[in-house]
Amino acid sequence: MTNRLAALTGRSEEFGGIVGPALRHALMGIADTTLRDLFGEPGPGVALLAVGGYGRGEPVLGSDLDLVLLHDGRRDDVTGIADTLWYPLWDAGIGLDHSVRTVDEAVAVADDDLKAALGLLTARPIAGDRVLVGSLLERVRARWRARSPHRLPELADLVADRARRHGDVAFLLEPDLKQARGGLRDVHALAALATAWAAETPPARVLEAHRVLLDARGEIRRLAHGRRQDRLLLQDQAAVAAALGYPDQLALAHATADAGRTISWTWDTTWYRVSAGLRSSARRRPGPPVRRPLDQDVVEQDGEAQLARDADPTRDPALVLRAAAAAARAGIPIGRYALNRLAREAPPMPAPWPDAARQALVALLATGPAMIGAMEALDQVGLLVRLLPEWEAVRSRPQRNPYHRFTVDRHLLETAAAAAASTREVDRPDLLLLGALLHDIGKGRPGDHTDVGVKIVHDLAPRLGLPPADADVLVTMVRQHLLLIEAATRRDIDDPATIEAVARAAGSPRILGLLHALTEADALATGPTAWSPWKARLVGDLVERAMAVHSGGRAPCPPALTDRQRALLTLPDDYHVAVNPLPDDSMFEIVVVAPDRPGLLAATTGVLAVNRLDVHRASARGENGRALLQAAVASTHDGGPSAGKLRGDLLRVLAGRVDLDARIAGREQAYAAARRRLPPAPPKIIFDDSGSDTVVEIRTPDRAGVLFRMVRALTDAGLGVRTAIVATIGLDVVNAFYVREADGSTVGRPGRREEVANRVLAALG
Repeated sequence: MTNRLAALTGRSEEFGGIVGPALRHALMGIADTTLRDLFGEPGPGVALLAVGGYGRGEPVLGSDLDLVLLHDGRRDDVTGIADTLWYPLWDAGIGLDHSVRTVDEAVAVADDDLKAALGLLTARPIAGDRVLVGSLLERVRARWRARSPHRLPELADLVADRARRHGDVAFLLEPDLKQARGGLRDVHALAALATAWAAETPPARVLEAHRVLLDARGEIRRLAHGRRQDRLLLQDQAAVAAALGYPDQLALAHATADAGRTISWTWDTTWYRVSAGLRSSARRRPGPPVRRPLDQDVVEQDGEAQLARDADPTRDPALVLRAAAAAARAGIPIGRYALNRLAREAPPMPAPWPDAARQALVALLATGPAMIGAMEALDQVGLLVRLLPEWEAVRSRPQRNPYHRFTVDRHLLETAAAAAASTREVDRPDLLLLGALLHDIGKGRPGDHTDVGVKIVHDLAPRLGLPPADADVLVTMVRQHLLLIEAATRRDIDDPATIEAVARAAGSPRILGLLHALTEADALATGPTAWSPWKARLVGDLVERAMAVHSGGRAPCPPALTDRQRALLTLPDDYHVAVNPLPDDSMFEIVVVAPDRPGLLAATTGVLAVNRLDVHRASARGENGRALLQAAVASTHDGGPSAGKLRGDLLRVLAGRVDLDARIAGREQAYAAARRRLPPAPPKIIFDDSGSDTVVEIRTPDRAGVLFRMVRALTDAGLGVRTAIVATIGLDVVNAFYVREADGSTVGRPGRREEVANRVLAALG
């Protein structure tokens, strides 16, 4: 028995090689056998029940045993029976959630405690008086059904609260498979609706999604050696995937994301119908249901979009999209009966699409956020992939980058929803919405996703029925969907070469305007750090200047020094440091005026790093032996930076009294410990001579002080850094440095670029 108990803790090798349902069956078998041996044969009036995960047949290594010792209230040896059960389990180090109750006490607890009620709904007898157990389960389930008008809304609130606290299984890089939206708890909630006779038993596809999550959770606990751990951590995903037979960790992430979507969508649609039924029952409206027309062959009935009685999906290929658009406009879901009928009867879309079908797709996309639910409904019954076979490769595909918060397909829908807000600002809103829906359609296939996407859309646009001129615009939008954000955040938008390159790549004012709206929508759909007033202003200024080029003018060329910069350079202080708030939240301009000297920019960026200031852009200018450094920074702590402290730190660094390397190394250790990383890619260095300066673009994993190390390496290589532009993308930084040789020339002589690159790589370690 000791060996069996040790196996339950997850700290033994007893179950090596056993995974999935077989592992759960083995754990249940050992636990049941052990508990029956401990319980013995005490006679009638007492029984042992498994509740919670153990009762549902979902044990994992190291999980608690949730037990109820049930008695009839007439036995005087219940305490002794309990002791013979609990103490051996405690001595073996097994977690135990236990209680001793009569039937009346257990029913009363279930009445007051929702979680206790849910546990008892799936309780399983292990040993003892089966009649006593049957009495309890019958009463608990009968009261659950009788009190469902009050208990089920309480259950829905619990599901919503978990979603707020834990996020979505489908979209998180490290989802909690038990508590997050679309996780195991939501399957339990669906089963509770069925027990209340308010909904059907969860369908087979939900049960299969449930198994996927259970299997993964079992391996998570094995890797955690029985510790409480339900999150699928990045560091564990390769091992979990291998144990469960997935080709790689991406396939595992895809499977868990798809499972989460299936479960969450089923909960949403099921609870919508249950809650509508509860409201309808409360109102007790007599008479037949009311059917309100929404669109051709689409009506609203009982708060859902349904097909009209005489609708014929077999003759109307646009009906699928028209029904989805009507539902989205009305803010209601597509009814399950209508969905199933469309999935069963809708014909393949002809090629090219009829104008009515393309217009219905655009109308659906134009509803904005309401469109997402309708598209998800089409996707869940296979209609979306039938309409757009290219969707299959992006469906539920995780993006292995914390910069993105959504799977690829959901990101495309979110981008289209965000783009709907800009349809009045462009002259072709239909192309904006289609471009937003398709801009990342190349992801999930081998090769660069933009190049692949261009090929896909080149073939898809004619199939959608777009004329050649519109198809060309859509292809260009996909090809250049990163143009504005990359130019604005990785290049100097004051450089005429940057402005002319953007105008040339866009090709026309129309496409430039469409790309402007798409860029904002794409960033808003990516994640909270992808868009900000700062980036909006940079992109807006760049578009305005590129538009001027298309109007026949020259690219705006600002003066070498503005009046303000000339005034700063004439300040009497030897060393002047100022901090000026910028319009963006938590953003500041740092101004440093000092005698010009080698290494001044590197010292300044180092001081900013040790003061926990993230540099977004920095420039260095000089005149008459004086240097002016300006940096736009984001503060990571309350209160903003102190000009006095920055000045003092800079003077100490320049005097050699501060070891910047040691200070930044300490910050690096704390920074790395606070971030869980994907395997880092090696640094990448690109040289660009398209403008008057050489641009050195460096992409590398982000870490504290990385800008300081880069600037110092370039300075040590004998280069003058005029402008530094910093972009953070997930766990990487992409820094662009505008540099010149000491004689003012570009970095072009043989072997020089390799020398500079080697210095940078050495500095980055």
